[in-house]
Amino acid sequence: MVIKVFKMLDRKKKINLIVVISGIVLLGLIFYFNSNGSSSQTDNVEELAKCITDSGAKLYGAYWCPHCQEQKDLFGDAVEYLPYVECTEEAEACAAAGIQGYPSWVLGDRTVLLGGQDLETLAEETGC
Repeated sequence: MVIKVFKMLDRKKKINLIVVISGIVLLGLIFYFNSNGSSSQTDNVEELAKCITDSGAKLYGAYWCPHCQEQKDLFGDAVEYLPYVECTEEAEACAAAGIQGYPSWVLGDRTVLLGGQDLETLAEETGC
C-alpha cells in the first residue's frame, strides 16, 4: 500500500518525502551515537574527579551557594570522588586554606582558582 501511495505522488512530493525521511533517519543516528558515547564521557569525568583528588586539589564551597552546586553538577555522579570541603561545617579548614569566596579550588601547589571552573580548565590546572 505504501508503494502505491508513493507511486501516486508527483516528482516534487516524492523528493520532499525522501528528504524528510532521510532527515529523520539522520537525526536518529546522531541521537543513537551521542547516547552511546555518554557512558565513556561519564567514565572520563569519573577519572578526572579521581585524578583531581590524587593531585591534592580541593573544592571549597557552601551548601547555599548556587555556583558551588553548579560546579558539583558538572561532575554528575562522579562528584562523590571530589575532595569537597563544606565551609559551613568545616569553617576552620576553610579559614586555614584562606578561602574568601565560593566556590574555590585550592590546588596541590596552593594555587587558588576562585569561582566555577570548567572541566577542561580543572584538567589543565591539575595536570589531569
